[in-house]
Amino acid sequence: MRKIPNNGNLKMTKVAYPLGLFVCLFIYVAYIKWHWASATQAFFSITEVASGARRGQQAHSLPGTAAHGHEVFYGIMFDAGSTGTRVHIFQFARQPGETPTLTHETFKALKPGLSAYADDVEKSTSGIQELLDVAKKDIPFDFWKATPLVLKATAGLRLLPGEKAQKLLQKVKEVFKASPFLVGDDCVSIMNGTDEGVSAWITVNFLTGSLKTPGRSSVGMLDLGGGSTQITFLPRVEDTLQTSPPGYLASLQMFNRTYKLYAYSYLGLGLMSARLAILGGMEGKPAENGKELVSPCLSPGFTGEWEHAEITYRISGQKAVNLHELCASRVSEILRNKVHRTEEVKDVDFYAFSYYYDLAANVGLIDVEKGGNLVVGDFDIAAKYVCRTAETHPPGNPFLCMDLTYISLLLHEFGFPENKVLKLTRKINNVETSWALGAIFHYIDSLSRQKSPAS
Repeated sequence: MRKIPNNGNLKMTKVAYPLGLFVCLFIYVAYIKWHWASATQAFFSITEVASGARRGQQAHSLPGTAAHGHEVFYGIMFDAGSTGTRVHIFQFARQPGETPTLTHETFKALKPGLSAYADDVEKSTSGIQELLDVAKKDIPFDFWKATPLVLKATAGLRLLPGEKAQKLLQKVKEVFKASPFLVGDDCVSIMNGTDEGVSAWITVNFLTGSLKTPGRSSVGMLDLGGGSTQITFLPRVEDTLQTSPPGYLASLQMFNRTYKLYAYSYLGLGLMSARLAILGGMEGKPAENGKELVSPCLSPGFTGEWEHAEITYRISGQKAVNLHELCASRVSEILRNKVHRTEEVKDVDFYAFSYYYDLAANVGLIDVEKGGNLVVGDFDIAAKYVCRTAETHPPGNPFLCMDLTYISLLLHEFGFPENKVLKLTRKINNVETSWALGAIFHYIDSLSRQKSPAS
């Protein structure tokens, strides 16, 4: 009997064959895409490790995990000063249960300062973004969302009208919020002088190892800026705490310890503001009727112009039998009843920065590059010599007699004896002694306490 062809099976075969071919092709394409994605991810991982190695950085673990027994984390601090904005990118490493150590720092500065954009805040964003790009290049991608980003403004924004300063800060905050980093509601702020001093104290004591070892003697910090001067130290004598005026003590929490610091910022006693006061001028006001300001603290025979806080003053020196005595008398008037003296400073090791360093280097008391130690009396000796020889050998800087006399008498008012040794430096262990390190370190520590309130 002849078999009759099964047309139903034939139709199924015709349909199944192209369908099977399509399924196979789909699986093959999916495999190729998966393989390409895996290879690409591996390539970027290798590239990232290689670029890290080229920068001389350590191998990085994911935030909160350990690599070679230690945790790695980062912090970004913007220092918005009067003349420029500077970004500091800090890399830290921490062994379990130990105090962190600084393993790397990157910084870049741009001019002018934020305050220059007070009347057009939109123009401030490009510079901020440029510095953020530096941070993106320096910090591995996996760490971005766990890295705190902070900006603290100092003198420049303090002097702006409140509304203009707040508009600038709000614009910066908008740029920060759009970044991939960890941004809190307190990410931008204007520092007061005392906070600046406390942050610098943290920096110095962190770099010298004092914060790592409980019981180890801490060091004090002296900073002389243009508009203000700060003194900060940790009192060991109860009498210092009891006799300090209101506002001179600051409480600081770090590494589960509380420090009661003597910390004060004297606004108006920075070197540039002091110059104006010694000359007889008033902050923020031109001389009356363009009057020339004459002072025995300037080089005899000197006549010229000096600009301070965007105001130009006509100034000149005067001839006298004993310039130093006359100058010291004038400086003493300016400092009278302005500075609180503490007996304990004579027993605390102090580091001194900024104009203390610059003036000492200018007259050869310390090495220009390396810094060094001196005794407080060295400033007085240098002041007397410069003032005495100013007529016959005028210094290149007409303010040198004035500045040295001022520093000498300021230190005396603080309570430092003539034989007190001061350490003048710009770096400790090859790291800049900037307040920025202390400020970001304290910020990160406070974030840790918020996460672990019980610790």
